[in-house]
Amino acid sequence: MTRTTLQDKLAILADAAKYDASCASGGGRDGSSGICHAYTPDGRCISLLKILMTNFCIFDCAYCVNRVSSNVERARFSVEEVVTLTLEFYRRNHIEGLFLSSGIIRSPDQTMAEMVRIARTLREGHGFRGYIHLKTIPDAAPDLIREAGLWADRLSINVELPQDVSLRKLAPEKRPETIRNAMAQVRLESEAAQEKSHSGRPAPAFAPAGQSTQMIVGADGADDVTILNSASRLYAGYGLRRVYYSAFSPIPDASAALPLVRPPLLREHRLYQADWLLRFYGFTAEEIAAGATAGHLDLDLDPKLAWALRHRGLFPLEVNRASRDMLLRVPGFGSRTVERIIAARANRALRYEDLARMGAAMKKAQPFITLPGWSPGKLTDSAGLRARFAPLAEQLRLL
Repeated sequence: MTRTTLQDKLAILADAAKYDASCASGGGRDGSSGICHAYTPDGRCISLLKILMTNFCIFDCAYCVNRVSSNVERARFSVEEVVTLTLEFYRRNHIEGLFLSSGIIRSPDQTMAEMVRIARTLREGHGFRGYIHLKTIPDAAPDLIREAGLWADRLSINVELPQDVSLRKLAPEKRPETIRNAMAQVRLESEAAQEKSHSGRPAPAFAPAGQSTQMIVGADGADDVTILNSASRLYAGYGLRRVYYSAFSPIPDASAALPLVRPPLLREHRLYQADWLLRFYGFTAEEIAAGATAGHLDLDLDPKLAWALRHRGLFPLEVNRASRDMLLRVPGFGSRTVERIIAARANRALRYEDLARMGAAMKKAQPFITLPGWSPGKLTDSAGLRARFAPLAEQLRLL
């Protein structure tokens, strides 16, 4: 018996959307309702209705559960149904916005046109002021991508895999060049809109929350160094706000070209930590990768701590004198903590207890800093420190 009710479609298409990490905050998702949690550019956590418009797809990407050759239950929302669902959830305060993706129905242009129509109807027809994130289809016409950016807060275009050769092998209908061209268009449209606004002439906002992408980890043979180098190029070349990393999950009736087991979730976690260092802490991909073994990040230590242990000669730092750039490299110091340190030490010398009040993770920072009344003493041996902090990774493995 074919499911036809709106609730049944929601169950199918919310479940089908769970493989896209581009709005997830790290696990806060209600699978029964299709609600996920995401962060806005200003750091707020918001709830989004996360669905596919349809899980029908004419493409046959080996890693995708919704590929044309997959034996899964299919469903398709109409434009009006997505609009209705979004408004009903929004009016009941269950969500603050919509994350919409889709399989490719008859053509990229038709699919993108329907997604754009949904966003336009919400904005123009119903005055919807919530957040909209559209997963853009890179093969769609530039005019459709341009209009999508006029209605959506954020656009995302998935590069899928970190290596072009892997994408050509596992997703034969997709072309890396097309994906990058679409990402370049989004960047140029956004920059053009900002320039017009700065010149004093009114200009419609274009995807004001920027663009993001997703890479699948573990579906091909790409190691962590390859993934980080790819992410670094994407940030530099396309002005991305975020690269999401999604650990490959084995799917039914999978291709023999895919691995039989998923990579450890701790690997995905380490990549996110490394990505944070790229974006907010002044690290380069080369610096992070220098400690990789066989191309992979250390699973026992977070990348910042691993770097600090490889550079023991730079520590301990005198917190009251060290530069901002070096303070950002102290394990246990977050970027906000560093800003508080710099502001406070302009007026007085800071002590150990001051850092604890500022939010520093002092158990991790202790071996790497000195202050009046505190020196690391014997906490300087790299091997001993590794043994001290490695059990934390073991706890993460068990989560």
